[in-house]
Amino acid sequence: MRLDLVVGNARIRTMDPAYPLAERVGVMHGRIVGLDRDLDGVSAAEVVDARGRVVVPGFVDAHSHLAWAGLAAGAVDLTGAATIDQALGVIEAAAAQTDGWVDVIGYDQRPFGRHLTREDLDRAAPGRKVYVIHTSGHAHLVSTAVLDELPEPPRGPGVVLEDGRPTGLFLEAATEIVNALRTPYPLETLQKAIARAAETCAAQGITSVTEAGLGGGLTARSPIEALAYQNADLPIRTQLMVSLDALQATQAHPADGVTRALPLGLRSGFGNGRLSLGAAKTWLDGGMMARTAALTEPYLGSDTCGDLADVEEITEAACAAHAAGWQLALHAIGDRAIDAALEIVTTAQRRHPRPDPRHRIEHCGLVRPDQLPKLAEAQVTAVLQPTFLHAFGDDYAAVMGPDRAPWMYRGRSLLDHGIPIAGSSDRPVADGAPLRAMQFMVERRSGSGRLIGPQETITVAEALHAYTMGAARACRTQHQVGSITPGKYADFTVLDADPFEVPTAELAAVPVTATVVGGQLVHGTWSTR
Repeated sequence: MRLDLVVGNARIRTMDPAYPLAERVGVMHGRIVGLDRDLDGVSAAEVVDARGRVVVPGFVDAHSHLAWAGLAAGAVDLTGAATIDQALGVIEAAAAQTDGWVDVIGYDQRPFGRHLTREDLDRAAPGRKVYVIHTSGHAHLVSTAVLDELPEPPRGPGVVLEDGRPTGLFLEAATEIVNALRTPYPLETLQKAIARAAETCAAQGITSVTEAGLGGGLTARSPIEALAYQNADLPIRTQLMVSLDALQATQAHPADGVTRALPLGLRSGFGNGRLSLGAAKTWLDGGMMARTAALTEPYLGSDTCGDLADVEEITEAACAAHAAGWQLALHAIGDRAIDAALEIVTTAQRRHPRPDPRHRIEHCGLVRPDQLPKLAEAQVTAVLQPTFLHAFGDDYAAVMGPDRAPWMYRGRSLLDHGIPIAGSSDRPVADGAPLRAMQFMVERRSGSGRLIGPQETITVAEALHAYTMGAARACRTQHQVGSITPGKYADFTVLDADPFEVPTAELAAVPVTATVVGGQLVHGTWSTR
């Protein structure tokens, strides 16, 4: 037998407890066929000397937004604007150099002390259609030229008014009002955006990613967005979450118990090793940056507790999806939203019991102590974004206050209660690099150095598990990826230093020298030092 590839002289951390360390790994037809002694006397078409480099399973990002991230790379960016004048100056300069829509990202009202308004945008770009997406994704701001495209003045929850007139700011579900004017994007545009974001993932050592929401909701780009993923030649494996709203009433046989489905009855698990269908996603609340995450007690210095979605309506839709065999992914950041998520998954399982539904709570951002045993009992997975607290932790800690700040994006308490955790990024809301997130999980320090919930620190091994087997399990792909085990896909990340040996403060800076998917280099080089 002649293999396709053998990587030797490596320090391989397999994340497989049955065989945790190895020095050689063999690959054939894109899969791992053996380790160490399994390869004695076996030849290969390509033999790589890793020169002592560290090989770990390819990182798995369980919650990301590739299309949004890729589109954002070509938009005007307000990140770093400290004043309103600076922000408007950036928009004015961009408007002078472009035709059509002026797409803006990186908007954050917090440094300005107030939200921008349509009048602000009109001064910067008179008569132009300016479309601004909040950094959190939970708010949009538009100019008067965009509002004029609406058939009637917008009203309702989430439409911000002043003296009875819209300010141009739309929150949460109301963002869909103006999003409908900007979308759909052409498939070619989406394909290029997705490919651009996937290449960035590969450069960060990510070999599998879950796109967290197609078909509706806050992240809709096109009603045929899944086709863009099918057409794109992506270097990494991709799983697609589907908006719960995309499931339609179906006249299936009553004995099947399926009342809502995608056309043709497709559901979680459909697809192949490169592109597959994941969970059905819905949104229960907003975000902490936009102050719309649903809390049981107000944000410090405020009288608002955020916004909670229509739980009764979502419960019925979620129960129908659960009965049809879907995995559920419930966006819940605030503790009040987590209460709702727990009630939904408990109700779904009580009405329609089935083994190992493996439902997920996306973000699971603020977890009260009394919720920990309930999360364990519900057997949900907490899909975390640790980099949020690195990037935004100072602000989040300030608005939560000293009593609640330690509850944010927990680590140790979740693991100690037997609650599985999965690593993810929510790209492009925050930096998507897994090593950056792992560093925060181990040291619990924000970008400024502030300790946030130091009692929630976990080990390097546990953090790496969250971004390999933990995330793979959350995506129901643990039988294919997540560890370097014979039979699984040959997905590796090659590092220039050992995460278990470098100082914690240097973990994020460990170079990714190569990323391998199915035994093929998709980033970097095998070249030795």
